[in-house]
Amino acid sequence: MLLLYKFGIRIYFLAIYLVSFFNKKARQWVNGRKDATFKQFAGSIWFHFASLGEFEQGRPVLEQVRALYPDNKIVVTFFSPSGYEIRKNTPLADAVYYLPLDTARNARQFIDAVQPKLAIFTKYEYWFFFFREMHSRDIPLYIISGIFRPDQVFFKWYGGMHRKMLTFVSYFFVQDEQSKNLLSGIGVNNVAISGDTRFDRVWANAQQPKLLPIIEQFKNGQKLFIAGSTWPPDEKLLATIVTQYPEWKFIFAPHEVGEEKIKNLIEALPAGSTIRYSQIANLPPIAIGALTANHQSLIIDNIGLLSSLYYYADIAYIGGGFGAGIHNTLEAAAFGLPVIFGPNYAKFKEARDLIALEVGFSIVDEEELKAIVARLISDNAFYKAASKKAGVYVVEHTGATRTIIDYINPIL
Repeated sequence: MLLLYKFGIRIYFLAIYLVSFFNKKARQWVNGRKDATFKQFAGSIWFHFASLGEFEQGRPVLEQVRALYPDNKIVVTFFSPSGYEIRKNTPLADAVYYLPLDTARNARQFIDAVQPKLAIFTKYEYWFFFFREMHSRDIPLYIISGIFRPDQVFFKWYGGMHRKMLTFVSYFFVQDEQSKNLLSGIGVNNVAISGDTRFDRVWANAQQPKLLPIIEQFKNGQKLFIAGSTWPPDEKLLATIVTQYPEWKFIFAPHEVGEEKIKNLIEALPAGSTIRYSQIANLPPIAIGALTANHQSLIIDNIGLLSSLYYYADIAYIGGGFGAGIHNTLEAAAFGLPVIFGPNYAKFKEARDLIALEVGFSIVDEEELKAIVARLISDNAFYKAASKKAGVYVVEHTGATRTIIDYINPIL
């Protein structure tokens, strides 16, 4: 099985390399790992994140470690360009790198350089050679906000090597009881149910929102519908409700902000109704108000604003549910917003919870979208109940960061 794993890693790299000739993200992935050199540290603390979402998820723990142990060097690695390119200059780390390809040699060289006294991986990302190398050197390795499902390879008859990988982990902090029970079923008992650190992150963000005068001017006292992390299938549906509610303002923050994607979104929306954030970003507030008065929709054509936009919203739609899976619903719920999303949400516990509370609403087509939007807008009691329950749900699930920090404090 290990031979197959090695072969699969090589094939994966070759595939990304070939795609890199015509895909920007793949090119960044390859170039970021090419001839990489690592600073020499002694006793660093290593945080690894798959991408930007996992960085924000694990950020509360990273911030606490930085605050409590300012003399320790912190190394951050990312697997994906969408995390590295946006957070490569974060002040929370002394060095930020792409995670090298998972080979025995790369693992040995990387760990020789950064010399971690412990490593913290957020949610997922299980790399055999990196884990084995740390285990062989008695470097504590923690998984935080972990989540496990029965369909994962760890729990299949052919998952022996992956189960072996789990034995290299010092301790698991998981989100729910199902995850703990699944691990227990394969003999992994160094587990605590801590919850999800995302709740700490989004609640903190909601308590101190970043004020955006540009958005205030665009909203101009009207009701605001925000569509966050959307993809084309989401946008096609949402375009049908823009003209239905001319008294509302709409903000679209697409997941990808390439020029072609933005142009396609503009074309999908009613002609002449849309303005781009980049068109007004550098204007004085009074000019923004005048310029946007006749524009119903604003497209956010940059990255990094979404978590602050929800402060201004009344209803949120979260994209991704017609593809691989929905994006972060908790950022919106923390601001007391009812959240709507597509059908592919089953892997996300918080989405299932929000649906059970009648705070989250999954839709499969235009008819269902229009029905739930109409109810949220017309039934004030229903809307207020959903809004209140959203905020309560988030605050009741905070505290994972404190559990994790209390555990690793003696080691640090």
